[in-house]
Amino acid sequence: MPRLKKFYQTEVSERLKNHFNYVNPHQIPKVLKITLNMGLGEAIKPGEGKILDSSRLELTALAGQWAVITKARRSIAAFKLREGNSIGVMVTLRRDRMYYFLDKLLNVVLPRVRDFRGVSPKAFDGRGNYTLGLKEHIIFPEVNYDKIDKIKGLNVTIVTSAKTDEEARFLLAELGMPFRKTA
Repeated sequence: MPRLKKFYQTEVSERLKNHFNYVNPHQIPKVLKITLNMGLGEAIKPGEGKILDSSRLELTALAGQWAVITKARRSIAAFKLREGNSIGVMVTLRRDRMYYFLDKLLNVVLPRVRDFRGVSPKAFDGRGNYTLGLKEHIIFPEVNYDKIDKIKGLNVTIVTSAKTDEEARFLLAELGMPFRKTA
């Protein structure tokens, strides 16, 4: 059992229950899934197919699960984008892999960010989901710095069962998310 999952079940769920006065244990918010996404707009240029393959392998390495290539849903002339073009890679983590990744993100990856002062407490979507944008994917220990062709950004979306942002913020803070202090 992942360390963070055990911590959630033994301590965090009880704190959430007491703080928000939940009666039913199914009301207690939990993390449902984590989605990792790399948007690769430069992949639509001719001769740039290898960046898609390398990004897929890098995302697979840091997630521990095979990444899939995402395609454009519609054509946008201003971006020279056609429907069906490959434009990125993504992976969705659930259950134990999700907890392993979240533990690694909180305890290994975020402390490696240069001039790190915490993550924004305002990046919630209004429904209890949190999105974190990383400018460099090379802060993950699985990425071999010598083998990458280009530094790419990465979006990490943490989907929770919380009904409000306040519940989700409390859940993630209890799990160890280093939120920035607002003045």
